[in-house]
Amino acid sequence: MLDNGFPLATESNILKELIKPPTILRTMVNTITGSTNVGEQLPTGQLSVVPWRRTGVKYTNNEAYFDVVEEIDAIIDKSGSTITAEIQGVIDACVKLTGMPDLTLSFMNPRLLDDVSFHPCVRFKRWEAERILSFIPPDGNFRLLSYHVSSQNLVAIPVYVKHNITFREGSSQGRFDLTLGPKQTMGKAVESVLVSSQLPRGVLNANLNPSQGTYTFDPVTKMLSWDVGKINPQKLPSLKGTMSLQAGASKPDENPTINIQFKIQQMAISGLKVNRLDMYGEKYKPFKGIKYMTKAGKFQVRT
Repeated sequence: MLDNGFPLATESNILKELIKPPTILRTMVNTITGSTNVGEQLPTGQLSVVPWRRTGVKYTNNEAYFDVVEEIDAIIDKSGSTITAEIQGVIDACVKLTGMPDLTLSFMNPRLLDDVSFHPCVRFKRWEAERILSFIPPDGNFRLLSYHVSSQNLVAIPVYVKHNITFREGSSQGRFDLTLGPKQTMGKAVESVLVSSQLPRGVLNANLNPSQGTYTFDPVTKMLSWDVGKINPQKLPSLKGTMSLQAGASKPDENPTINIQFKIQQMAISGLKVNRLDMYGEKYKPFKGIKYMTKAGKFQVRT
């Protein structure tokens, strides 16, 4: 990248060679010797055709790990229908391979990927022609690509909510009834579930009974939080009870929305699957691993 005629390096691995990341030991040495974290010479990769990779890389354990992480944003209406749903996905890599390996990564269903943004190491022509990722990887951690899936019919919703939140006119009591369950998760567990809801201003207190986990209600901010944990499909978690309202206050204009956070390990909700990872240009056999994870972004259920 050129800025006002000056060449700039934006690759984090190269920048770490230029300016060493601070450590306690390095700080102590610098204090004693008066030196700095700035490297003495230009990074080796800068002068090669692959400026993102330093030369002469050596490892005793050669390994390449890829994490497919998807974040689902969704708005679900009162009846359980999906109003909007989209997936933001990334593939993060940790590659520690000796020499100058050339990797190819192929997918079972690459057509799912839309609006894709690549690391500079990816050969774009090959992707356009064959939908295969071909690249000489940087050394260490980097983001290989980020993508977007937005077609309504492609986005599966991994949790459902049964809710009954009612306020009666002239009554100082409201009813709160909420049950969560998994769906379309291919048998994978929904974990780290956290439900939060901003209750109406007229609610003074909430007397609820969770079937699992713990809940808190802040009477000042009116924020209800329920830490569910892991959903057991055989015994669905529920939160039921009553809400105390201000005496004489009119019925709230609208029902609260419910925000949900969750994680699902070993599953990409878009259905994206890596087919195979091959290495060329080097003789050794590396360790290879692919991990999938789905988590909630802005996931909102209207009641």
